[in-house]
Amino acid sequence: MSREDYYDDPLAPPANSLVPAASAVVVDDDQRLLLQRRRDNDKWALPGGKMEIGESLGDCARREVKEETGFDVELTGIVGIYSDPKHVFAYDDGEVRQEFSICFSARITGGDLAVSDESHEVAFFEPSEIELLPMVDSIRLRVTDYLSGTFPQIR
Repeated sequence: MSREDYYDDPLAPPANSLVPAASAVVVDDDQRLLLQRRRDNDKWALPGGKMEIGESLGDCARREVKEETGFDVELTGIVGIYSDPKHVFAYDDGEVRQEFSICFSARITGGDLAVSDESHEVAFFEPSEIELLPMVDSIRLRVTDYLSGTFPQIR
C-alpha cells in the first residue's frame, strides 16, 4: 500500500481517521541513529507504527522496532508527542490519517539487524549524515527534537 504525506497543504485530503501510533529513536553504543527506508514512500524513517488493541504505547514502540529492524530495545524516554492536525497521510485505500504519535528514545538490548516487509533497507547513521537523507518533515522533526536534547516536545 502506498502512502503520501501532507503538511499544511491546502490540497491535502481531509482526515478521516485518527490512530494512536508510536515510534522510536533507537541509538547504538556509538550514538548512531537507526533508520529504515520505507517501501511505501522510499524515504528514511524511524521505526514505528500503529498501536494494536491490548497493548500500551510502549509495547507498540518495542514491537514495531523489533518487527521493522530486528532489534529488541529498552525505552529510555519520550522525545515528544506529535498530533499536529495539519499533518495527514493518505493511503491508496482511501484512509487519510491525522498524525497522532508518541516518539520514544530507546537503546538496543538484543536482536540482529533485519529488513522487514515494510522496508527495503535498515541502517545506522551518524547524526551529521541524516540531514542529507530523503525523509518526510514529521520524521525529520522527531530526529531534530531528539538531537536537540530538549525533550519531551509536544507538537
